Amino acid sequence: MLRTYDYPKYEYRQPPELSGGGTRKHPVVVVGAGPVGLTAAIDLAQTGVSVVVLDDDDTVSVGSRGVCYAKRTLEILDRIGVGDACVARGVSWNVGRTFFRGAEVYEFKLLSQPDHKRPGMINLQQYYLEEYQVRRALQLANLDLRFRNKVTATAPRDDGVALEVETPDGRYTLQADWLIVADGARSSIRRMLNLEVEGKVFTDRFLIADVLMKADYPTERWFWFDPPFHPGQSVLLHRQADNVWRIDFQLGWQADPETERKPENVLPRIQAMLGADRKFELEWVSVYTFQCRRMAKFRHGRVLFAGDAAHQVSPFGARGANSGIQDADNLCWKLKLVMDGLAPDALLDTYDEERSFAADENILNSTRSTDFITPKSRTSTILRNAVLGLARDHGFARTLVNSGRLSVPSFLTESRLNTPDVAAFGCDLVPGAPMDDAPVEEEGKHGWLLDRVGNRFMALVFVDDPGAVGPAEARAMVALAEAPVPVEAALVSPRGGAGPQGLRVWRDSAGRYAERYDARAGTTYLIRPDQHVAARWRAFDAQSVRAALARAIGNSE
Repeated sequence: MLRTYDYPKYEYRQPPELSGGGTRKHPVVVVGAGPVGLTAAIDLAQTGVSVVVLDDDDTVSVGSRGVCYAKRTLEILDRIGVGDACVARGVSWNVGRTFFRGAEVYEFKLLSQPDHKRPGMINLQQYYLEEYQVRRALQLANLDLRFRNKVTATAPRDDGVALEVETPDGRYTLQADWLIVADGARSSIRRMLNLEVEGKVFTDRFLIADVLMKADYPTERWFWFDPPFHPGQSVLLHRQADNVWRIDFQLGWQADPETERKPENVLPRIQAMLGADRKFELEWVSVYTFQCRRMAKFRHGRVLFAGDAAHQVSPFGARGANSGIQDADNLCWKLKLVMDGLAPDALLDTYDEERSFAADENILNSTRSTDFITPKSRTSTILRNAVLGLARDHGFARTLVNSGRLSVPSFLTESRLNTPDVAAFGCDLVPGAPMDDAPVEEEGKHGWLLDRVGNRFMALVFVDDPGAVGPAEARAMVALAEAPVPVEAALVSPRGGAGPQGLRVWRDSAGRYAERYDARAGTTYLIRPDQHVAARWRAFDAQSVRAALARAIGNSE
């Protein structure tokens, strides 16, 4: 269907329930084999949970669809084993430029600091991400990925969820202790349960055109307001893998989608933008409207909604897939602890609380971007254009330009899982914040901090000399790993070297950890499995770590 990509066709296998196995009960069932559902399934399977994934298709997403994957998302993809493949295939970028009537008025950089493993953003067609995730899923023996299995009925119960599934060989039923719903914006499961999404649908239409061409444009995000080649409207240009370029044209609400997607109407728009001499081929085209909506709650008993099934935003800011993958990252460690009986059921309520907060943040930013890009009155247009006209020469106006505030991870500062600071710190890594990366060495091997944390609780203790850690303090650190919910302690040091037996030592090889975490001798951070800060202190104290751990898993009074 595409010139640059051969769609895989995944094998349908008859489910065991149809071959004499009867109705079976599974710990977790995930509906939807898109980026969010596969992230959740792989994350859980890697921790030993048996997972069944049901999807009604037998290939990856048609068309490039999602494009931009942010640094935080890449760090999560690293933990499920697909980050390297995505970055190798994708187009890394860090700079965005905004133009008004042909003149550049604004430039931004996503990542101004050096010494991070991942770039600020990559552009990658969604079908590649899904292909890499399917490949990873098929490597996991406890992950049962079932294609052409369509859920036709859902019945939640106090102890789980009953599902009826349709296949080429007939229907069967299965039971799930927990159901993760990641079946997209038109979620059939949400509809079956009579659950609604609330919010705003924007009265505008955009044309997406994926264009195959060779061009020497910089690897940057370019956004035009009122350009000479598309007057009165806006245009966005992104480079993707395989010399495919994504172009978005604002059309206006009165545009007819069927008419606008016809090649005889699409090609002249692109030619006017690129110039008469530019050779290109049309790879994929679609017309869309957009919305900013979400469910009132993401948790309904043992049914947990994630990604577009739970919330939708406009594409400006790349907050859709990035937010959904972060949903899965937030959910899975909590679900695992609850399933293992190590945390109360109420811990899953904090999934709803934390990710509802993140969804509201994304919707707010996405709505503001959309209102700026598509003003709905003459007065709004005049004000918007005045800001753009001033932005080229005046810094205050640049802060008002909004061509899409790009996806950043949420700082969950109001979460009840956080332990408040009792000491002053001179950095932004407050309880609830996502971690910053830093180069580190372990046993002489260069690496990255974020590759060494995640999927478990960790206590990072900064010390000047690992060899000077006293025996009693070392025993207290090692003992943290012996609790029912273990906390692995690691020493971070500017010197490196050997530490007490049983403790890992990471050398802060570039001094970035000390800088970014405002770390001095004794500074201790408790890190959640999703790489968010749970607590921090100026001195290590095992009792304080245990109390903060109890709070972080929902066991505090």
